[in-house]
Amino acid sequence: MAQTLPSPGRACVPSAWFAGFRPDPADPQEADPYDGGVTSVLGDRRREDATTAARTYEVRTYGCQMNVHDSERIAGLLENAVYRRAPAGTDADVVVFNTCAVRENADNKLYGNLSHLVGRKKADPDMQIAVGGCLAQKDREGLLRRAPWVDVVFGTHNIGSLPALLDRSRHNRAAAVEIAEALREFPSSLPAARESAYAAWVSISVGCNNTCTFCIVPALRGREVDRSPGDILTEVRSLVDQGVLEITLLGQNVNAYGVSFADPALPRDRGAFAALLRQCGRVEGLERVRFTSPHPAEFSDDVIEAMAHTPNVCPALHMPLQSGSDRILRAMRRSYRAERYLGIVERVRAAIPDAAITTDIIVGFPGETDEDFAATLEVVRRARFAAAFTFQYSPRPGTPAAGFDDQIPAEVVRERYARLVELQERISLEANEALIGSTVEVLVAAGEGRKDAATARMTGRSRDGRLVHFRPSGAAVRPGDVVTTTVTAAAPHHLVADATLLSHRRTRAGDAHQAGLRPRTVGLGLPPFGVPVDEPGKGCRP
Repeated sequence: MAQTLPSPGRACVPSAWFAGFRPDPADPQEADPYDGGVTSVLGDRRREDATTAARTYEVRTYGCQMNVHDSERIAGLLENAVYRRAPAGTDADVVVFNTCAVRENADNKLYGNLSHLVGRKKADPDMQIAVGGCLAQKDREGLLRRAPWVDVVFGTHNIGSLPALLDRSRHNRAAAVEIAEALREFPSSLPAARESAYAAWVSISVGCNNTCTFCIVPALRGREVDRSPGDILTEVRSLVDQGVLEITLLGQNVNAYGVSFADPALPRDRGAFAALLRQCGRVEGLERVRFTSPHPAEFSDDVIEAMAHTPNVCPALHMPLQSGSDRILRAMRRSYRAERYLGIVERVRAAIPDAAITTDIIVGFPGETDEDFAATLEVVRRARFAAAFTFQYSPRPGTPAAGFDDQIPAEVVRERYARLVELQERISLEANEALIGSTVEVLVAAGEGRKDAATARMTGRSRDGRLVHFRPSGAAVRPGDVVTTTVTAAAPHHLVADATLLSHRRTRAGDAHQAGLRPRTVGLGLPPFGVPVDEPGKGCRP
């Protein structure tokens, strides 16, 4: 039974015209991880609209892993509505922008790319442009004032409305805007056209209950809502049954999982995330489990224990630091301090010595002094992160920090940022060089190495998440297969393995990728009402 959720706001606007690891710019093999189209083959329910049946789509994704997974939902919805993916190199009839609002350059990038479609829109009035995601949730009808040639605007809470909005806009010859103020349906209840045959995202929650002063995400994605363990495990098993080898559990704050279940029949359970990791360890055929991102304030020892004792949970942890200064952490409203953070790092390494720990760091938060920045550099030295996503602070309208005094001059931020990157890259290089001569298991990926053809290499990820460029040694290796090889060289953001392969295991995921097949998941999001049935072996507690 579906839950009743608030009705979205709707508007019909007349149209004047009839949206692991930090990439290394020095390494041309590095892929830009979250900016591109979504490929898929899903198509279930069919509509009998011959005009729609002929229409093609393209999804352009900006931002985080949440957006990448949402784009798979968007693609699944469109293919269910009998749109088909536009072949590479062709112009799509419908272009969907799934947007990010975390930093100012995301706004600039979107509106710049929208302007590039003005000529196409004038030449083909039947072509449609839709903009969804966080920036659409933020700008709403204002988006049409800046880009009046856009046909559809939809938000983070009502992705499922997109096909109907496209129909309405096309029928009325007017822009359709629909923004829901609260979650309308859990995204995982929607069909998904998965991007990969071998690795999949699985949402365990949406929204966030934290109030970080720099972050606009809670305002745009709402309060945290957690899926039931049974729904999550059903989706995981469905994906594994279709050949998927690796899943990544997604949430804005995964280790808060269990405090905000959507199903009122489920009690609060602060041990739910550790239990979920253990239960994923019992899924036969699931070889790798990752998760992102935990919050240091709620990181508990039971999660460390579950990571250490569940063989398919990868030895990798991405845990945002944001700043190494206690004073700045307090101003950010981050409810932990530097020593607590370093204590978690120490306990993780004691339990999992080979763990690769990565982080997020913001440089130039309002009021950051030289002493505050020096404290961040000291934490980076002590933590010795495998990699860091580093950001220059960008004030976002609607966040408390945007109105703080003592905004840092841009030239100071740039200078500090350069020093932080130089330090982290030196640490990353030292860690990677220490792996030369070691054996790594690599899940082969598609499209992560830009110069693979020129270098006769292929690319994949090791169990700890490092990018590995390797030579296939004449073997018929495919994305989705698993190889073991020896590291022969290193750079700050990748490993090179030019040695002869030690092993090559063909997998069902590789078969599926070779055949152009992708997993499909449908209707796995909203919990049932009533007391759950207790099936032996299907619970989430260890």
